[in-house]
Amino acid sequence: MNIAVCDDCRQDACAVRELLPGQEVTLYGSAESLLSDVEQGGKHFDLYLLDIFMENSMSGIELAGKLRAWDEAAVICFVSASNDFYREAYDLYAVQYLIKPIGREELEKLLDKVEKIFIKKKEKTLGYSWRRASGVIPYGKILYISSREHVLSIHCTDGRVQESTGKLSDLEQQICGDTFLRCHQSFIVNVYHIRKIAGMDLVLAEKGEKVPVSRRYYAAVQERYRKLLFEEVGWE
Repeated sequence: MNIAVCDDCRQDACAVRELLPGQEVTLYGSAESLLSDVEQGGKHFDLYLLDIFMENSMSGIELAGKLRAWDEAAVICFVSASNDFYREAYDLYAVQYLIKPIGREELEKLLDKVEKIFIKKKEKTLGYSWRRASGVIPYGKILYISSREHVLSIHCTDGRVQESTGKLSDLEQQICGDTFLRCHQSFIVNVYHIRKIAGMDLVLAEKGEKVPVSRRYYAAVQERYRKLLFEEVGWE
């Protein structure tokens, strides 16, 4: 796994690298140097480990916002000596929040979680049938699915909208569970593309598109999203 560690404390950064044998780890002493490599150098990392407090540099929170704007699918984990920024981490779709000093077991759990996310996005597909055309779409490329008069519209990350015959209730039984969640009478959403919950809307990571949440499904959606972000972290 290709990992970027951004921490202005060289000792802390090196300690993290020592706990990640077998991984390709690049250390950055400032937010600006990492951001430059991503935006101008074209570098991509499977995981970003970002310290929140960095002297003479933008904060890890600000850096995460810029990384998210550049790469909407970026997998970000915050590292801090303080637990005061859980809300900001939540809003930035952070996969985890670790408190210093970080132990080997915590990092192993984090890597396992990231691997599972990648596997889930890659291996499953949704079949569609429309008139004389048919095919499959990977789960990871589906933002949400809407329904109107027994016609399903599959909204994809590349802007494509693929129509398919079927009922949303039948589709719910087929795919809802880990990756997809019913959020409205007319909508099913891919939880891995939710950036945040804003009132009665789900704001998606891609282009900030919004999907409504009805009162009937609100509690279940909120709980599933919370578990997605914070499972195995002990934030409860």
